Amino acid sequence: MFQMKKNFRSAALGLVGIATVLAAQPAAADAGFQKWVASFRGVAASNGISGKTFDRAFRGVTAPDPEVLEKARYQPEFTAPVWDYFDNRVQEDAIAVGRQMARQWKPWLDRIESRFGVDRHILLAIWSMESNYGEILKNDKVMRNVVRSLSTLAYADKSRAKFARTQLVSALKILQSGDIDESHLTGSWAGAMGHTQFIPTSYEAYAVDADGNGKRDIWNSVPDALATAANLLRKNGWQTGKAWGYEVTLPAGRKFPGGSMSLAKWQSIGVVRARNKPFPSPSDNAELKVLDGREGPAFLMTKNFFVLKRYNNADKYALAVGLLADEIAGYGGLVRDWNRPFTKLSFEEKQELQKHLLTLGYYDGKIDGKIGSGSRSAIVAVQQALGLQPDGHPSKEVLSRLRQR
Repeated sequence: MFQMKKNFRSAALGLVGIATVLAAQPAAADAGFQKWVASFRGVAASNGISGKTFDRAFRGVTAPDPEVLEKARYQPEFTAPVWDYFDNRVQEDAIAVGRQMARQWKPWLDRIESRFGVDRHILLAIWSMESNYGEILKNDKVMRNVVRSLSTLAYADKSRAKFARTQLVSALKILQSGDIDESHLTGSWAGAMGHTQFIPTSYEAYAVDADGNGKRDIWNSVPDALATAANLLRKNGWQTGKAWGYEVTLPAGRKFPGGSMSLAKWQSIGVVRARNKPFPSPSDNAELKVLDGREGPAFLMTKNFFVLKRYNNADKYALAVGLLADEIAGYGGLVRDWNRPFTKLSFEEKQELQKHLLTLGYYDGKIDGKIGSGSRSAIVAVQQALGLQPDGHPSKEVLSRLRQR
């Protein structure tokens, strides 16, 4: 979600209290919210929003969205280790669907790649990461009215009011532009929209009408969504024809300086590209990243890696995009895998594990091969029932025991 990895945690305790008040006194809360909406009308007008557009946007929006407040204050108790993050994103299904989408959308990807100079596999990986190739947009439990979501945050999350108000004004401008109508102006709880999950201000800055129908429609037009992502990367300095980085092998026992050096310099002090491949552009500068300790995979990151972080300012996100893009392109996976305290399951085996957990009544989520908090809680419960260490890991041992039942 572009630039939406904001930290809402500072408002968590306040939002708990607000949510309690909303639940206890819905009539008063609704009246207060409607008063806020009425006052915001002037803010919208001062930003060029017509009364007609404002009324269309807020038709039926009479109370805050309690689920938005719930998600805004949510504090996950489980801090995912690095392997968990990548296992759920760079996995067999995402790779297979990505390759299918590469074939299905090839004519458009040819045009977008030619116009913006951004590798198609990077765009496909972003599409996967942001909306599971558009599948999330079909989920009514996830997608919500952007105007209501942002109004809820602006009204109830006082520490984030300025941000939410700015995004709300941009959302109203999008509606007024005619790119999308109010019934389809949907997004995540925090206002990220479309196949490639842009917040409204970022949409205004980068949205592209790639298919030429006169609308920048990242909700319904895959070409528009992928071209918008490509435009963002290009405008933030994407280097055409360059890699995002390289997996490398580090010499044992040696410490390395921080900061950026040329690939040739890294090589001169013993850092070797995985599979003993040469660096295609030895003069390019790169920075060493080791996300899982010296025993895990290591990478030299070039400029495009840091451009990817303009989409989401997290090393794990940018690396997952790069690794998934390489897999979709057929370049192969990691030489050195992540450190796991168990034997990894394949994507199909993780689905099988979820089916066993569902059958036994420990799990009620989707059979999607992604091990989230619901799957982990179910695994802990079944491990306790089986007399195993309740670590919540989707391991070969757990699956083997369940197969025997």
